Amino acid sequence: MRKRFAKIDIPLFVLMIIFTILGLIMILSASSVSAVLRYKFSTYHFFIRQLIVVVGAFIIGLFFILRHKTKMYEFFTPFMVVGIIGALVGLFFKGIITNHAQSWYDLKFFNLQPSEFAKTILIFFMAVFYDHSMKKKNTNLYYNLIPLALAGIMFVLVAMQPDLGGAIIIAGIAFLTFMTIPFDKKNQLKLFITMGVLVVLASIALMIFGTGILNEKQLSRLQYKNPCSRYSEDTGYQVCNGFIAIHNGGLFGVGLGNSTQKYLYLPEAHTDFIFPILVEELGAIVGIVVLIGYIILLYRILKIGKNARGNIRNMVLCYGTFSYILLHLIINLMGVLALIPLTGVPIPFLTYGGSYTLNLILMLFVVEEVAIENKENLIKREMAQL
Repeated sequence: MRKRFAKIDIPLFVLMIIFTILGLIMILSASSVSAVLRYKFSTYHFFIRQLIVVVGAFIIGLFFILRHKTKMYEFFTPFMVVGIIGALVGLFFKGIITNHAQSWYDLKFFNLQPSEFAKTILIFFMAVFYDHSMKKKNTNLYYNLIPLALAGIMFVLVAMQPDLGGAIIIAGIAFLTFMTIPFDKKNQLKLFITMGVLVVLASIALMIFGTGILNEKQLSRLQYKNPCSRYSEDTGYQVCNGFIAIHNGGLFGVGLGNSTQKYLYLPEAHTDFIFPILVEELGAIVGIVVLIGYIILLYRILKIGKNARGNIRNMVLCYGTFSYILLHLIINLMGVLALIPLTGVPIPFLTYGGSYTLNLILMLFVVEEVAIENKENLIKREMAQL
């Protein structure tokens, strides 16, 4: 185990640790007031729950994921696909409703959100499927669209909860990852044209039937511009208070724990709007440093994927994880800044949420396993040349 751990990508692992610690600190700070005043819990309630998930994720990552090669996923992936489709369908019968969406299972000690697992299972499926397809040199157009069909099923099931933010990210992961697959040139154009037609048809269907999928509260979120002009309305209140938090922070912040906006001005300060609280308490400079940290983390993932050197499975695992994190970052920050409608998408590491945090950390450990295999394969190639 020590020999394998020594081959991980150190910068990526250090960033994981830093972001995890920062996230725990910010969740403690942002949730301390609402935990007591709104939920009648202990000040440390959300912090402790998040800490348990983080510790569990690191234990699984260190003692399971880094002990097994990615080839193992070929066996587990079909079962995971069947399980997640069953879980998404089961929500309509056994799911609990929170914020007008039926997206969770109440397991008493843990609220399970299947849509978060659907994102990572889709990445696993695309990695295993296209690795097998490329090795068999399968050029059948419709066969290579099977992962997109699975993504479409997931998209519909998640959108019907309704969770449009989660559905958009599933579609985005499928599209961005699909674009990285090295199809032969004869079929590449046909596949991309077919993909484009499917995207257009899906967009038209969403415009026609979207109002039937979304509930009244989610439709109101489409009014997202100039939020402070609607401060007294639900469509502007939360985003405007996010702006106020960012303005209060200035360059250097008001000090850790000293946010005023977390005093129920931002009702869920420890979830979607935790980044404005971070800027309010630690300042815009720290906020920019955090964004730079995200960029470096994404760069390390891309580099590891590029170094996979022809291993389609490992390459797709990295590029899928890159898409997963990037989409969460863009959609969360653009929603908070009123550039797009709010969709309830968490920001990596900082947002409170067990299902997302668990999947995020485990996928980064998968990328670390790819980094280990890259180095082992490099050593084998060098030995073969002697």
